[in-house]
Amino acid sequence: MTHAPLFGAIETGGTKTVFAIGTADGELIACERCPTADPAATLAIALAFLHDAVRQHGPLQGVGIASFGPLHLDPRHPSFGHLGSTPKPGWSGFDLLGTVQGQLGVAAVLDTDVNAAALAEQCWGAGRGLDPVVYVTVGTGIGGGVMVHGRPLHGLMHAELGHLRPRRHREDMDFAGICPFHGDCLEGLASGPAIIARHGASLSELPAEHPAWRIQADYLGQLCAQITLSLSPQRIIFGGGVMQQTALFDPIRARLQYWLGGYVGALDSADAVRNYVVPAQLEPNAGILGALALAIDSALCRRDR
Repeated sequence: MTHAPLFGAIETGGTKTVFAIGTADGELIACERCPTADPAATLAIALAFLHDAVRQHGPLQGVGIASFGPLHLDPRHPSFGHLGSTPKPGWSGFDLLGTVQGQLGVAAVLDTDVNAAALAEQCWGAGRGLDPVVYVTVGTGIGGGVMVHGRPLHGLMHAELGHLRPRRHREDMDFAGICPFHGDCLEGLASGPAIIARHGASLSELPAEHPAWRIQADYLGQLCAQITLSLSPQRIIFGGGVMQQTALFDPIRARLQYWLGGYVGALDSADAVRNYVVPAQLEPNAGILGALALAIDSALCRRDR
């Protein structure tokens, strides 16, 4: 039995689900994963892991769930804790929070995978000591998590930064975009699948002089400018598969400065913008560490009431 307080964590993603137990300092004691299938099959594996972990290591103080969305996160909403409309088969309308909480018999908390990753980066990664902080993932989709006063930003719903619409790049006027809702929003133009749909290859497979690099940097630079002007974070942190191409960072920073047009003096210098737009430090574990951080944060809030 482990004597330190333990917390459970579940990260449900579009292709894989990760589950773990860990301590209050962010150490993962045990972690496993499985393909994301329908909710019943996926959660059966995750919950069996957590039940077994309790038998091996001791009781959990709470469970954090970081999930793809959209999610109903307003406790006043009749579908609080449920997923909204999602193309993932079987998940639309599913009561994710209630199912996990009911099966484990401990307090559970739910948030988006990107909000959770933002929380983890603020606790243990590239956002330590900073507030507000924005985390952006660019991969199969584009999403953004926003931390304000140490808490994920909620309101009407949660932030959906990937569905902002950018100005079209002059070399990208004919591509319709792949978002089923908006066509040429950022996710429809700059996600991993959008790059492949437009160019027939991923960014990593294209030479540095290919227009794809200029187009991608411009769209993500526009996103950074919109985040800066609307949310005024102290740092923007990028994660996700596409952002493993570290050569993107300097062009994104340059396009951020271009789109700001000198309006934000704090970002006029190369050093300032280099410290402002940064890679995530917790990849590839930001999501599951975020779920763990949600559980820890929720337990602390309950204790302080």
